[in-house]
Amino acid sequence: MGRPLSPDHADAVRLEEVLAADFVEYRRRRLPFWTDPTPAPVPEGIEPWPHDPGPPFEQWPGLTPAMPATSAGSTPEEAASSLLAGLIETCEFGLDECCLVLVPAHRSSDALALIGWSAGAPLPLLCALLRSWEDRFGAQVVAAFGSELHVSVARPLVEAEHASRLALEHVLSTADNIVDDPPTPFPEYATDLVGRTSWSFWWD
Repeated sequence: MGRPLSPDHADAVRLEEVLAADFVEYRRRRLPFWTDPTPAPVPEGIEPWPHDPGPPFEQWPGLTPAMPATSAGSTPEEAASSLLAGLIETCEFGLDECCLVLVPAHRSSDALALIGWSAGAPLPLLCALLRSWEDRFGAQVVAAFGSELHVSVARPLVEAEHASRLALEHVLSTADNIVDDPPTPFPEYATDLVGRTSWSFWWD
């Protein structure tokens, strides 16, 4: 935990403008790798990393459209409870060392700011993204452990045509596990988001 951050900092983030500028820089750095299919050198005995063609966009495509709530779908509270139950069952990320934290937040997307969560993530941008995901997908912050963040999704993507846009939002969160660790081609990561009811992020 670090110093608490006022949610006003997330209010000040012009999300579309920030992500559009961040995509320009991200594309500038990554384009040489996307356009060169030559496998990157790896130690002997290690499988070569798969070639990543990158996102299919030359310019920022805009935020992913919101997924509508349906009577057959889960509520945000139900999705969060389901994810928490799964984390408890698997204990795959050290849940036995976690504590229950009650945060005086009006929405779960502000909780990380109010507890001063420090994990190398750009907190104002991350909280602005989480707010937007909460509005569009019923996303809820469920667990934060070390530098890991686990988010439930009540209204997951159902149309593959929007998957690349959502995957790009995940990439621009700056999390180190998105497409990079383990190395995952962008199209593969995007396809896997369709129907997923939880997202995980970590920062190195």
